[in-house]
Amino acid sequence: MPKAKDLLKLARPTQWSKGVFVLIGPLYGFRALAPDRPHAEFLLEAFLAFVIFGLASSGSYVINDILDADADRNHPRKRRRPIPSGTVSVPAAKLFAALLFAAAAIPLVGLSPTARLWVCVFVGLYVLNVLAYSFWLKHLAVLDVMSLSLGFVLRVLGGCAAVAIAPTAWLLNVTFFLAMFLAFGKRLGERRTLGGADQAAAARAVHAVYTDELLRMVVVVTGVISLVTYADYVQTQTANFQLSIAPGSLILLWITILPATYGLLRCIVLLETGRYDDPTELAVHDRPFQLAAVLFAAINLALLWSMKGNAFS
Repeated sequence: MPKAKDLLKLARPTQWSKGVFVLIGPLYGFRALAPDRPHAEFLLEAFLAFVIFGLASSGSYVINDILDADADRNHPRKRRRPIPSGTVSVPAAKLFAALLFAAAAIPLVGLSPTARLWVCVFVGLYVLNVLAYSFWLKHLAVLDVMSLSLGFVLRVLGGCAAVAIAPTAWLLNVTFFLAMFLAFGKRLGERRTLGGADQAAAARAVHAVYTDELLRMVVVVTGVISLVTYADYVQTQTANFQLSIAPGSLILLWITILPATYGLLRCIVLLETGRYDDPTELAVHDRPFQLAAVLFAAINLALLWSMKGNAFS
């Protein structure tokens, strides 16, 4: 029987950090609540969506690890995962995945019937997308990254559905292109940490299609699109709310561009130099990146709270 610590590692709890995308919509819609809606209920619904997607993503990662076990044994970091290392057997992993998916259904009871339906739809699409990636799309260049990016968009949609708010186009655009940046960045980071295209292709077959030049280009392009889209959002909000909030708040809103730009460009530098092969690992371990993320979040939360009932999304 596998040990609890090995099962916990198999669930990849560090990847729950991606659940922040579930919370983005609710956080930006928080100040647009109807006056009679309890804030505690709103926040609880957002948290339940976070847990649902976290458990569903863990179950999906287990399935992906089962399918990737042979390839992961050729990867210097991934070969230490529970399945390729042999600490968790494939039958035990399958049972664990089923339990995680079952557990993901439990928090649904805390949502309203309409929200429950839509969250089920988006979680179901998320799991289907992960399975399509694991079985097929991960072998197809560009579609592999688009599939990964769609997973982030579905997280955003699920979080918005849980609290019954509609996501804005800018939110979906930023999410999609930022997720593409992260996915292509992971491909580039793998090239650096594994020592080249041939070694990377042995661990992930789609690397046989990508080239270093292409990966550098798409990382920069998707990164720039993400920043430009966010800058357009800042400009739009400045125009919409310049008569209803203090000028100092508008300056703070513009300042959020600075940590966003620094964090994204630092991510490119660390991946290009081979310090990390996964942006998620980078976010968990790199202190300057974390500081930029905390500063960005702190300023935005302060601004959201000061909007005096105006939508800020």
